[in-house]
Amino acid sequence: MNNANTPSPKPKGGSLKSTIAVSLNNYLDAGAIVAGASGITLWQNYLGLSEIHLGWLNAISANALGAAIGAIIGGFLADKFGRKFIFTYNLLVYMLGVLIIMLSTNFPMLLCGFLITGISVGVGVPASWTYISESSEVGNRGRNICISQMSWGIGPMVILFLGMLFAPGGYLFSWVEAIGHAIGGSDLSGDALNVFSSRVVFFSLFVIAFIAWNLQRQLEESAEFKKNKAPKEDATSTSSDNNSTEASTSIVDNIKALFTNKIAIRTATYLAVIYLTWNLVASVMGFFLPHIYETAGGVTNEQANWLSCVLWFCTVATTAVLSFFIDRTSHKFVYILGLLFAIAPWAMVVTTGIGSTASLWAFAILWGIEGGLSVQIFYALWGSELFPAKFRAGAQGLMFFLVRGLSAAWGLVFTFIYGENGEGFTLAAWCMIALLAISLIVGVWGAPDTRGKSLAQITKERYGEDL
Repeated sequence: MNNANTPSPKPKGGSLKSTIAVSLNNYLDAGAIVAGASGITLWQNYLGLSEIHLGWLNAISANALGAAIGAIIGGFLADKFGRKFIFTYNLLVYMLGVLIIMLSTNFPMLLCGFLITGISVGVGVPASWTYISESSEVGNRGRNICISQMSWGIGPMVILFLGMLFAPGGYLFSWVEAIGHAIGGSDLSGDALNVFSSRVVFFSLFVIAFIAWNLQRQLEESAEFKKNKAPKEDATSTSSDNNSTEASTSIVDNIKALFTNKIAIRTATYLAVIYLTWNLVASVMGFFLPHIYETAGGVTNEQANWLSCVLWFCTVATTAVLSFFIDRTSHKFVYILGLLFAIAPWAMVVTTGIGSTASLWAFAILWGIEGGLSVQIFYALWGSELFPAKFRAGAQGLMFFLVRGLSAAWGLVFTFIYGENGEGFTLAAWCMIALLAISLIVGVWGAPDTRGKSLAQITKERYGEDL
């Protein structure tokens, strides 16, 4: 057995290059969510969709159930076959899903595209966060997770900006009209023509996914993963015709190890609670926010996208600043600060409302700052630190499955609470405050002290020598 205190070798040239390559998955994750959100009104008008249809699109997308299904599959596959295995094939599935969305002419086709894209997003998440932590130097682990989070903010910011340029009435809508007429004929008009602006935005995700796939399939396998697998592979001789059986057995063994280890169960419960209660709010914000701006705030689609774009700019800027300090600042302090910024805009809703321009901007900026200090940063960091390598990605996949799966159900419930035109917005805001308060209290109560420690050291402290 390897010495738990032996530091894992890192990629040549440091971890920054590999972190950037893998972080593109976060760009594609958040980009898929926001691309759907920014164009949802266009698809609604084109296909005649109801609020229930919108709820289903949210429920099975990268925002919720699709990602949940993908995460539990991808997590355990990454622990069995390696992180590089996921990077080699997964984004091909993502490109397929985006292509179906681009070509959609009816609701079932659109739903299918959202589901496939969501599954791919989920498959990539556990492997990505795990790889970033395993490839990071001890003093840069928090920084690299922040870089990943920045990508999660840059994606929506870019997608929303493109959405505004290509939207009906936007500066580049003439290009959209030319593309629409070239594909659909010169008589194409109205909602059928307008929805091409969303198709073009999804095409941009297809291009980025292709670039990311080419970068990621060139990465070296995680040294931490290879070190964990080597003893088993050396100790066991196998024949080629038994490979599939052994793969299944190994995955089952890892699942059993996760569910029979009390420390792992307590850790997974803690992380799932803080991430779930925050993500129930964030998932609504990610998918429905432009729609909320338009209905409860009374602004146009273009104005709603500008507000969202500024929100994501605040997220990226805040995360960029945090990346310089997170590895030498109290994680508990930053966690508390982030949730205070998260509660503030919803507290404003129940006290003053967001009917004015000033309140809309304040709402966007406050939540944008929250995004740069968000629970997701600490979930990604702690989720990859607090589990041993043998089921590190699988544990994250399981938690992500639970969180995004419940977020799918919440997305459907939210549409009933919110109403057709935002008449239930105040009640929805109180629900958001309650969820964020739970995340704050539980998170502070159980916050681990992992700063400045190697993954091997953390594993030894929590699980001992003979895991």
